[in-house]
Amino acid sequence: MVLENCGTTDAEDIDEYIARDGYSAFEQALFEMTDEAICKEISDSGLRGRGGGGFPAGRKWESVRLQPTGKKYVVCNGDEGDPGAFMDRSIMEGNPHSIIEGMLIAAVAAGSDEGYIYVRAEYPLAVSRLKTAIAKAEEMGLLGDNILGTDFCFHLHVNRGAGAFVCGEGSALAESIGGHAGRPRMKPPFIKQCGVFHLPTCVNNVESLSLVAPLLLDDEGYYKSQGTPDCPGTKMISVCGNVKRPGVFEVPFGITIREIVYDLAGGMESEDYPLRLVQLGGASGRICSPAQLDTPYTYKGMRQADLTAIGSGAVLVVDERTSVIGFLRMTQEFFSHESCGQCTPCREGNRHISLLLDKVAEGTHTAQDIATLKKFADIMSSASLCGLGETAQSALLSCMKRFPEVFAVKEEVAVR
Repeated sequence: MVLENCGTTDAEDIDEYIARDGYSAFEQALFEMTDEAICKEISDSGLRGRGGGGFPAGRKWESVRLQPTGKKYVVCNGDEGDPGAFMDRSIMEGNPHSIIEGMLIAAVAAGSDEGYIYVRAEYPLAVSRLKTAIAKAEEMGLLGDNILGTDFCFHLHVNRGAGAFVCGEGSALAESIGGHAGRPRMKPPFIKQCGVFHLPTCVNNVESLSLVAPLLLDDEGYYKSQGTPDCPGTKMISVCGNVKRPGVFEVPFGITIREIVYDLAGGMESEDYPLRLVQLGGASGRICSPAQLDTPYTYKGMRQADLTAIGSGAVLVVDERTSVIGFLRMTQEFFSHESCGQCTPCREGNRHISLLLDKVAEGTHTAQDIATLKKFADIMSSASLCGLGETAQSALLSCMKRFPEVFAVKEEVAVR
């Protein structure tokens, strides 16, 4: 449903998009539906946010709609900063009008007249194609004032981020758009009440917005026929690492992790090096061991297996050429660099965990070091200001469960 027109049409030609029912869902929402009906339709579809949190999209729109009348913003979060994640890039480069149409429908539902697409500056082609798509939509009267001869107005801007991973968090993103340092805010108030320029804001991920138009036109219920009864629909994933066919795939919920790795991605790139682990949901995702490969890729299935609840959709496959500790040190280096430093648990926790992982790598750690490692990781998970600090140690904590032998203390070190 998301990738259907990616690569099969000219991304810079609005006429090709319109020829494939483009903007017809927006016209339906604008002329035939109330704002409440749009929110209900999205809620009934079962669409959940695809950026990692998995919050029901219809409820998010409804919460912004119910805010007091006044200026509101609709924001597309295209700050895809997770290592190994490139799903949103594929959409922004391959079908930018699907994002614009989704934002227009969200604006009608929420009562907004202005929006931003926040894109990381490292995606220059995506930025270029989005700006071209916005300009052509304005030329055709689909953006701007009095759209399609109505009182509805919506102005859309592209905002380039400066490469800070933490700006993927909603309040940090809002601060960045407002011209301030991209650092998370204390909550409450939440984004729906106090977002961009401290006004009510609806923030959705690129993939979530690209699904909106197909869902409104899905009279035959194709979306719900995909996936499982408790988790309908499809999810975009990017598979990378030590596999034969890395790439972007749109899969139905319910597929197993084994099918993703060995069927879609072609299995391990070398028969000499078997699978060691799979990280699901980006750098902040938990670790799947080879024994968990038959876990169904659904929100419920992942939770039951003590894995990340889908997350961003990045799937990183690691073979035995990389040690567990080597992988964790690499992940820890990333989070130590990307922490905004605003809160003590994240700032100090990342620094001390890096030092402790160095000791584990050298084999000089003690039982007290391992206890401290877990203690600091638990504190970060429960006391950090934002999602970055809360999930930075997901990989470490899950590796301590899956591979306890890696953290075992040597006898001579224990005696010493």
